[in-house]
Amino acid sequence: MSPETTPVAIIGAGPAGLLLSWALREAGIDSIVVENRSQDYVLARIRAGVLEQGSVEYLTRLGLGDRLKAEGMEHDGIYLQYGGQRHRINFNELIGRTVTVYGQQQVVKDLVAAHENAGSTIYYEAADVAVHDLESPTPSVTFVHAGEKHMVAADFVVGADGFHGICRASIPADEITLFDRSYPYAWLGILADVAPSTDELIYALHDDGFAMHSMRSPEVSRLYLQVDPSDDIARWSDERIWEALQTRLGVPGWTLTEGKITDKSITPMRSFVASTLAHGNLFLVGDAGHIVPPTGAKGLNSAISDVTQLAEALTAHYRQDDSLLGRYSETALARQWRVQQFSRWMTDMLHRSPGDRQADLFDYRSQVGQLDYVTHSPLAQRMLAEQYTGLQL
Repeated sequence: MSPETTPVAIIGAGPAGLLLSWALREAGIDSIVVENRSQDYVLARIRAGVLEQGSVEYLTRLGLGDRLKAEGMEHDGIYLQYGGQRHRINFNELIGRTVTVYGQQQVVKDLVAAHENAGSTIYYEAADVAVHDLESPTPSVTFVHAGEKHMVAADFVVGADGFHGICRASIPADEITLFDRSYPYAWLGILADVAPSTDELIYALHDDGFAMHSMRSPEVSRLYLQVDPSDDIARWSDERIWEALQTRLGVPGWTLTEGKITDKSITPMRSFVASTLAHGNLFLVGDAGHIVPPTGAKGLNSAISDVTQLAEALTAHYRQDDSLLGRYSETALARQWRVQQFSRWMTDMLHRSPGDRQADLFDYRSQVGQLDYVTHSPLAQRMLAEQYTGLQL
């Protein structure tokens, strides 16, 4: 087994790992990416679909914006719905910024195509992946690929391997604290082959629970229902799903068009942040270091923010400036905690609380009051617009 060498070894070929590798390539820095899943699996994962304006600008700057520009759906705002009434929050009018609907699958597809055209080194279906000597000047990664043992020696190892990956778990327990919150509700999400019934995302608080209407393309709708985390997807027939969506999203004079459901699943909701995103010459990006509930559309955008900062820091390092690298964890987490606050605020404002009915009724009326304030206060709307379209730090 003869070792390979590279400046940066990246564990994980999701959007964070692939994007970091591409950003480093654009800066003239080589990397090797190691992924335990197949390329087909990576391409098939259905995830977030809303990009902040800063994320769009970063992808475009890296030469990844052609299909995004052609197929992405730019939105000026969102709708907030409660009490059977729908209110539009126009981000563009408020602060001159927008968001773009473009599924994470599409971002990954663009990245995979770019790397294949460039001849990047990416090992898919790698088994027994392990990291070593993270506190030394020459950390390494070992794995088995196509039946052969491999070792990659690097200057740095980056964990882009998600919440269940090996990299965060490699940090000694006495050097990291995990801040975690599980929510008492989950999202039942569907994809449907039907044109969206809305021009912009709808976030709805209803007596029966939260509902959301999003989209993936002009022909494909993405919709969500609040359900119990212990619920069984088998209990939700297509007919029952559409009936619940019609009830929770319905307003006078508007029609939700139904179509063939092609995918449905239940996803628990949680908030999670690691106390550090760095250990020796290991750095964490994306879900390896933090997770947000999906209500604020921040998961993919948070990963892109990490990549933006770490790519800049690593580029500066190879130009003999380690100041940014030394502050990476601190600066990335400072932004992340603001994102966590916003995501929790959106989540708490829009979901019915389970438990004692009388207490829940009080909470619900308070939520309605909060939504009434947000939809009628220009200052509150501006706050929402600034955070939803992406914090400028």
